[in-house]
Amino acid sequence: MDLLGYRKYGHNEGDEPRFTQPKLYKAISKHLNPKEIYTKRLINEGVIDLNYSNKLENDYKLSLNEFLEDSKNDDKTVITEFMSTDWKDYQKANQNKMLEVIDTTYSRLKLEKIVQVISSLPNDKKFINKIKKLVNNRLTMFEQDKLDWSMAEHLAYGSLLEEGFSVRISGQDVERGTFSHRHGVVKVEDSEEEIILHNNIGDNQGLFSIYNSLLSEYAVLGFDYGYAMASPKTLTIWEAQFGDFSNGAQIIIDQYLFSGEDKWKTQNGLVMLLPHGYEGQGAEHSSARMERYLQLCAKDNVYVANCSTPANMFHILRRQMKADFRKPLVVFTPKSLLRHPKVLSTVDEFTKGSFKPLIDDGSVLDFKKITTLVFVTGKFYYDLLDQKERLGRDDVALVRIEQLFPLPINLIKSIISKYSQADDLVWAQEEPRNMGAYTHVLLNLNEAKDFRVASRRTYGTTAAGSTVRFKRRHQEVIDYVFDPEKNNQRQKNNSI
Repeated sequence: MDLLGYRKYGHNEGDEPRFTQPKLYKAISKHLNPKEIYTKRLINEGVIDLNYSNKLENDYKLSLNEFLEDSKNDDKTVITEFMSTDWKDYQKANQNKMLEVIDTTYSRLKLEKIVQVISSLPNDKKFINKIKKLVNNRLTMFEQDKLDWSMAEHLAYGSLLEEGFSVRISGQDVERGTFSHRHGVVKVEDSEEEIILHNNIGDNQGLFSIYNSLLSEYAVLGFDYGYAMASPKTLTIWEAQFGDFSNGAQIIIDQYLFSGEDKWKTQNGLVMLLPHGYEGQGAEHSSARMERYLQLCAKDNVYVANCSTPANMFHILRRQMKADFRKPLVVFTPKSLLRHPKVLSTVDEFTKGSFKPLIDDGSVLDFKKITTLVFVTGKFYYDLLDQKERLGRDDVALVRIEQLFPLPINLIKSIISKYSQADDLVWAQEEPRNMGAYTHVLLNLNEAKDFRVASRRTYGTTAAGSTVRFKRRHQEVIDYVFDPEKNNQRQKNNSI
């Protein structure tokens, strides 16, 4: 059957298609529509007469008009929630509820059992030596009470699976991880059989699924958004290979993820993991474009975080499922911190702790000695910490803001009050002034207008391609944090 379709009135009823196709639409205007053709044939065959046809049409239009008038009556209007059966256990959450502490603690004994499972390869199968070492090291880290970023993920997933939630992860190279830290799937050396240790935790556990996706961020994120909507009891994660690769999925981010609940009252708990951090890899592999996501934040539409400890990553992933509501979660994840010697958490911080939207400077012994209070987020904290230790500056406090939205304003204000002796308040970021979190903080925190801002200068691109230029710009920001006289914002005629 050949089926020919056309737009009788052009793009819409208010359009004038003869502006662009006068000949075609002259022919279309003379062509009877399918109802007219069918009615004419039935009349010619004596099946119906014209009065019957007119009555049928008038009765139908009358019923439509009655429904239309009813729809305008507020008393009769009923809004049916989309997929209401699947979402009946979940509540709407405003910003105040989002800022409440959610219990994400987990039994140490249960955690130890999970570690045993994810650190034990099948004895009857052969694996390459590097995989055996990586998997065995999971148990070693637990026994030595030094858990890294990979263990934060493994134990967050494992604990949620044990509690009956499912976990789905997709993205480019997510099975091993872009930076080879995850190894959610291990392969038998001889047969390339895939082994997923997380599916061996218990008989009543949820399902752990992890897939390397095709190179279309738009398609994959769109699918995962729908998956998260259809399965609120699944921790659904999409990870970008590098954070800025998510720009290929901008339509899904703008039109659905950040605005869906406001437009359609539909909750969604999709998680986006976006590797972010300035480490000399150039313009296309440094920034996850943090500022773009923060610009989309409003009221209670999303969580945005830039975690700096494995424990906080563990708890924020568990919080995503343990809450009785669902919000999208965007996490700017690290690259160099995955194996940084200082980026370790204890088992107790996993089992007894909770997500911390703000982390105070634990090295400060006398807060009255602090003259410079620095607010920072994410990986840049460790760059500043190295410099602080190198200079021996016990008059500087480095405070980490781990949750960028909803911004923990009351916690920030309490920190400012605690360090009331400090007359130099600094916002420090490694991104250019026109990027990163600074404008977001300035918009949401009144006190930020008095901050001294240490950042790169404004640039049209996220980072320099030259290693020499990158190092110089990065060090200039660090120097200015600790010395107000070294203002890198001053233009130099010969500056690079």
